[in-house]
Amino acid sequence: MKKILILGAGLSTISLIDYLLKNAEENQWQITLGDIDVELARKKVNGSPFGKAIVFDINDEQFARNTINEHDVVISMLPAFMHMKVVEKCIEYKKPMLTASYATPEIKELYEKAQEAGIPILMELGVDPGIDHMSAMNVINRIRKEGGELQSFYSFTGGLVAPESDNNPWNYKFTWNPRNVVLAGNGVSKFINKGRYKYIPYHRLFDRVLTRKILNYGNFEVYANRDSLAYRSIYNLQDIPSMYRGTIRRPGFSKAWNVFVRLGATEDNYVIEDSENMTYRQFINSFLRYDPDMPVEIKLKDYCVNSCDPDVYRKLEWLGIFDNRKIGLKKASPAQILQKLLLEKWAMDPHDRDMLIMQHEFKYEVDGVEKMVVSAMAFEGENQEKTAMAITVGLPLAITTKLLLQGKINKTGVILPIHEEIYEPVLEELKTFGISFEEKEYMMG
Repeated sequence: MKKILILGAGLSTISLIDYLLKNAEENQWQITLGDIDVELARKKVNGSPFGKAIVFDINDEQFARNTINEHDVVISMLPAFMHMKVVEKCIEYKKPMLTASYATPEIKELYEKAQEAGIPILMELGVDPGIDHMSAMNVINRIRKEGGELQSFYSFTGGLVAPESDNNPWNYKFTWNPRNVVLAGNGVSKFINKGRYKYIPYHRLFDRVLTRKILNYGNFEVYANRDSLAYRSIYNLQDIPSMYRGTIRRPGFSKAWNVFVRLGATEDNYVIEDSENMTYRQFINSFLRYDPDMPVEIKLKDYCVNSCDPDVYRKLEWLGIFDNRKIGLKKASPAQILQKLLLEKWAMDPHDRDMLIMQHEFKYEVDGVEKMVVSAMAFEGENQEKTAMAITVGLPLAITTKLLLQGKINKTGVILPIHEEIYEPVLEELKTFGISFEEKEYMMG
């Protein structure tokens, strides 16, 4: 009987837990689900004879050590900043660990220690990062086997609403972490285009979007992610002339969002004075010039040219940025105030469903012929609990856990799912859940 320890019972764990419990009898697994909220953990275990819920606090050192040592494999679904504590204990007790989170530089530094312990620390096993790695490497390695030389790799992902739930002027609702959406792109975006390094500062990021038609879902726009260059080493594409990763939104989103960026309403590094007594109208006005006789709406159009666009203005007005309602948030940053407003307007309705959409574009040359492969996937959630995001985070993690326990993954160290022994069986099984990529190949020129 193999013992699996899952740490954290949050939003993205439902498919992970369901999969492991459903496969527990056949594979002789016993699953322990630990969370600071034991009632939440009990609800997720749902009375299964193959699962039990426990109170777990990673800061309770001795209990955490004992619990990890009692299990054969550990899956960490804790907040990302807590993973290091889990990894260190897993290495100490020689217990393999898996997570959907990014492999931070600090965790990567433990590569040799994990190897010495003879265990894998399998990271980035969710959707993005995760399915993006697997699906990209699947095509990249196939091109290499053909003898092709990659010239360009573009990759885009977006968490959106399913078409029938798309019923507001922004064509967007929060389907994941709202704070990450508000702060998206903050910093400098870096990519390479035909051998030239390109940099987009944050205040110009939403000016420069690509447009794409994806599958049968219509038109989209894409803005650049912060660091596309780092993926050259991950995919062993150090010499590729063009590499770009981006985030997908519906057309018109970026032009409207850029108003908030230009205003400074997405800044998170200072506090707005007396924010709890301020209205949203006063909040917007606080970024505009002092002219008490001029309406805020006119001043905004004068200051941010994008807001003169009728479609953009309609989006802004619909959000309620000109309302005389009190914010009611103490010592809040501009980003926190904006997030509070957006949470009211971009919240998913009870019967809404979300959608995950992803597209990769590969341009390569083989035998003197230029070709292009477009690989795209769209997956819609079932409901507010079994969302597309939760399913696509949890399932690849669960399937990889099964492969590991079945002895089909033999690597040690800090590992990403860029190896055939991981991504091939995971992608194949994901197809049975309706998560699959549609590919088209084109001759260039």
